[in-house]
Amino acid sequence: MTQKEIFSSTYFPVQGRDNQEKIKYFIKNAKDNWNITYVLLVGSFRQIPLRYCWNNDTYSECPEPKFVSDLYYADIYDENGNFSSWNADGDSIYGEWNGKKSQDKNINLTPEVCLGRLACRNRVEVKIMVDKIINYEETAYGSDWFKNVVVAGGDTYSEARGYYGDQYDGYEGEVSTQKAIDIMTNFTSMRLWASTGSLTTAALIKAINNGCGFLYLSGHGNPGVWVTHPPNSTAKVGNLPTLFMPFLINRNKLPICIVGGCHNSEFDVKPLNIIKDPISYSTWIPECWSWKMTSKPFGGAIATIGCTGLSWQGVEYGGGGVDWLNIQFFREYANGTDILGKIWKNTLTSYLEHFPIDWETPAGETSSLDAKTVQEWVLLGDPSLKIGGYAI
Repeated sequence: MTQKEIFSSTYFPVQGRDNQEKIKYFIKNAKDNWNITYVLLVGSFRQIPLRYCWNNDTYSECPEPKFVSDLYYADIYDENGNFSSWNADGDSIYGEWNGKKSQDKNINLTPEVCLGRLACRNRVEVKIMVDKIINYEETAYGSDWFKNVVVAGGDTYSEARGYYGDQYDGYEGEVSTQKAIDIMTNFTSMRLWASTGSLTTAALIKAINNGCGFLYLSGHGNPGVWVTHPPNSTAKVGNLPTLFMPFLINRNKLPICIVGGCHNSEFDVKPLNIIKDPISYSTWIPECWSWKMTSKPFGGAIATIGCTGLSWQGVEYGGGGVDWLNIQFFREYANGTDILGKIWKNTLTSYLEHFPIDWETPAGETSSLDAKTVQEWVLLGDPSLKIGGYAI
């Protein structure tokens, strides 16, 4: 299905105020008339229009009034079963939450379709991804490497103090990754932790190259790097920038990568951002970390799930946060769901059931951050992917 077909009413009469809304109306019509389950967006931010969400987390150290949200395309219906515009006040500022309460309140946020994106910039990347997906689904089943899970983490917040001044103990990244291991009881686990000295860049690359079904990183990030800290230190360990990804030569032994960190999946990176947002200097790169990991030929990952903006990890503000989403991903898989997009969809749905949104509260408080958590969690990969491949 091409955008030209959508915009020329080839299948359904075109509706919507801008191209983003026209695409979303098409998805709604396809759901209503064809009962579709999966939606795969193929194209970079320059090729498929983005919907920016204006949910302001009010974090003064790194102002971020807006961020990309592909969930916009998957959250089709409002609570009454009507089209969900994410623009209740009609001002063309979508998902707006700024000030004492949300301006675009009562957004359902629950995805009705399983949605992923292949943020391909050109035909070469499309071919790379098609080949990777076919090879994975045909060869992963029954492979010894698939039964490995690799986790990496450290002391994410050495200052041990949350956004609202609350104190917490432990090495957050290690605590989160241990929870994933506790869930994945049928897998052989490798812990790369800062506290044990086992987490180095070389060790992380070697573990990925040896092959694993799942890779979970819990720490810090930006569009160009994932990294964490040793206990009670601001030094960096486990540093994996996009510049080092050529060393990933795991070929068809491709993991599902869950990355906990800010901006790792900010796939709208472009040089202009350095002018608009000097804090995000690392956006001066052609592809974000998560897409580079996914689209890398002869290795990397088969899909990556992470955040398009500043991630909130729950422990910082007493909410669920991205850590909760990441752990719930493994719970969903352990409970028997093995289609990637269904796990993404079920995880977001479960989050909203556990942390309902109060739209009458100020921006930057718990509900606003909970909404941002689901709005920014993006799947860069094929939502219909059979995790572990098919028995052929």
